[in-house]
Amino acid sequence: MFEGLSERLQKVVSGIKSRGVINEDNISDIVREIRLCLLEADVNVKIVREFIDSVKEKALGEEVRKSIKPGDMFVKILKDELVSLLGGDAAPLELNHKPTIVMVVGLQGGGKTTTIGKIGNMVRKKHNKKPMFIACDVYRPAAIDQLKSIGKQLNIEVYEEGKGNPVEIAKRGIEHAKTNGYDYILIDTAGRLQIDEKLMDELVSIEKEVKPNEELLVIDAMMGQDAINVITGFNDKLKLSGCVLTKMDGDTKGGVALSLRHLTNIPIKLIGDSEKLDGLSEFYPERIANRILGDGDLISIIEKTESELDQDEMMSAAKKMQKGKFDLDDFLRTTKQIKKLGPLENLIKLIPGASKMGLNNVNIDPKVMARTEAIIQSMTMQERRNPDIIKGSRKMRIAKGCGQKVEDVNRLLKQFDQMKQMMKQMNGKFKF
Repeated sequence: MFEGLSERLQKVVSGIKSRGVINEDNISDIVREIRLCLLEADVNVKIVREFIDSVKEKALGEEVRKSIKPGDMFVKILKDELVSLLGGDAAPLELNHKPTIVMVVGLQGGGKTTTIGKIGNMVRKKHNKKPMFIACDVYRPAAIDQLKSIGKQLNIEVYEEGKGNPVEIAKRGIEHAKTNGYDYILIDTAGRLQIDEKLMDELVSIEKEVKPNEELLVIDAMMGQDAINVITGFNDKLKLSGCVLTKMDGDTKGGVALSLRHLTNIPIKLIGDSEKLDGLSEFYPERIANRILGDGDLISIIEKTESELDQDEMMSAAKKMQKGKFDLDDFLRTTKQIKKLGPLENLIKLIPGASKMGLNNVNIDPKVMARTEAIIQSMTMQERRNPDIIKGSRKMRIAKGCGQKVEDVNRLLKQFDQMKQMMKQMNGKFKF
């Protein structure tokens, strides 16, 4: 997300930091390049003009002229303006009502139903909620089946009545949720290919009947600036509390995220960053601004690892590494833990300075990790705990058992031995 914009702005920032003085003469080229970056990222023209004027005005102000490092001060101004453009403070989900009723709306094809599954999964894991889904999209073929399939995958109940009046279904679904102790209710409403009067009237009726605590509009980030018209159309009729931008992991320029809050005053609350049901992140303007300017996002890395990894197991593995007792069975368990983090290249991109180190284009083939797992799983427990006993005949059996070559087994054993040697060299440097 924002890769094109980020790469270009980072080049601009690199040039700015070398400037000993920021003045009217040398700032013109800088702001012109920033303007082009934003326009190519599909940011609204009016917003670009206002953004550039604000940055330029502050950069030429008294505060900068007194600065020891004007270039660094300009970068700070640029970051602050990006944070402001993205919405300033984060807008968290509404979680304080019992139950919390969330009405999810959007056009067809925007990822609305899948997003409901992701939100349910998130609030259960992160906020210890007991979610339930209500199927009120009674028109789209297979919409109810899709929601039920997602509910089954996540082990979350789906209240559905098949065809019927969506308003009454929503009403009875909420009563069912209250009776059965559910405290976070997500209502999947009907969508259309475009906004029409019939759709909006139905949504308004549901809103009046159930009085939701939160109304989230799901928007496909690939829509570009057309998304602003969609948001405005829904917001004219409904009391939207926030937006969810989907497909932010795709080939999106990011302009809608940089335009949305300023043009509509509707905050971005969540972004979809993968197709998996855990591929949803809370939207933090400052963290996004840091990513765009190449400063990374260590907080998101830490949060991701803390939420997905078994901390006791990882700590146990670290202690074994320190004592030199880390074996292939430990390695297998650690590998399975790491897989929970999703595509590792997505996390690597959050490392500060990743693009300068060439890490933003790293591509980690998940098949390599799968082959490694297969080889270890083909070993006996004795072999995993004592790899030194794995000689010719054992290697042939292991390779045959996992469908790999003996050379692959040799490569894994060599890499594991090298890792153990590195651990010995680092022993004593880290305490757990």
